Amino acid sequence: MRNKNGFSNLYLVLVFAVLYAPIFYLMYYSFNSGGTMHKFEGFTLDYYREVLQDTRLIIIMINTLVIALLSSAIATIIAIIGALAIKSVQNRRAKNTLLSLNNVLIVSPDVIIGASFLILFTIAGIKLGFVSVLLSHVAFSVPIAVLMILPHLQDMSPSLTDAARDLGASRKDVLTKVILPIIKPGIFSGFFMALTYSLDDFAVTFFVTGNGYSTLSVEIYSRARQGVSLSINALSTLIFLFTILLVVGYYFLTLKKNRQNTSEAVAEPVAEAGVPR
Repeated sequence: MRNKNGFSNLYLVLVFAVLYAPIFYLMYYSFNSGGTMHKFEGFTLDYYREVLQDTRLIIIMINTLVIALLSSAIATIIAIIGALAIKSVQNRRAKNTLLSLNNVLIVSPDVIIGASFLILFTIAGIKLGFVSVLLSHVAFSVPIAVLMILPHLQDMSPSLTDAARDLGASRKDVLTKVILPIIKPGIFSGFFMALTYSLDDFAVTFFVTGNGYSTLSVEIYSRARQGVSLSINALSTLIFLFTILLVVGYYFLTLKKNRQNTSEAVAEPVAEAGVPR
C-alpha cells in the first residue's frame, strides 16, 4: 500500500510539474529587465506598467469580459429551457437522440466549429464582430450548461412538482418556486463553466472576429506572432493571478457555507430535543 501511495504521489507531482512549470517560467521572466526569456538580467515592473497603460488592451479585456458574461447568461437561460425539454421527453430513444445532438458541439473540433460559424455568418450576411462572437459563444456554451443542469433535474423527485400542483400552484409557480431553487447549484455550475469556456476560447473566436474587434485570446496570439514580448508574460501573469484569486475566494466561500450547514444540522436536533412532544 505504501508503494502504491508513493507511486500515486509521484505521478501527481509529475503531472503538476508539467502543468505549472511553463506558467512559472513565464511569470519569472515577466520581471526580466533584459527583454528576453533566455537570461534574467534584473528585476523590473516596466512590462506590467506597459500592460496597464495600454488603452487598446484594456478595451479588449472589457470586450472579453462583456462577451463572456453576456454569452454565459444567455446560454444558461437557453440551457435551462433545453434541460427541462429533455427531461420532459418520455421516449428513451428520443431522449438519447437529443442528448447526442446536444453533445455534438462539445466533441467536435474547435476548428470545424469555427469554420462552420464563419460560413453561416457569411451566408446569413451577419457582419463579423461583436454579434458574431456573441452568437458563437452562446452556441458552444449551451451544451456545456445543459450537461451541468440536467443531472440535477434528473435527481429531483417528481413528487415535489406533483405536490405543488395538488396544492394549487400554477406552472409558473412550480418552475420558479420548486424546480429552479432545487436545480440552482446546476445553474450556477453551468454559468461558470460557460464563462470559463468563453474566456478561454481561441479557435472559434479567431474565425468569427472581424476587423476592429478582438478578444484577449486572439490579441495575445496576434502579439505572440510578432515576436517575443515580455508584456505578454506580464499580461498572462495578471490573468493567472486573477484566476487564482477567484478560485481561492470560491474555496473559502464554499468552506464557510459548509460550516454553516454543519452548524445548522447540529443545532436542529438540539433544538428539537427541548420541544415537548
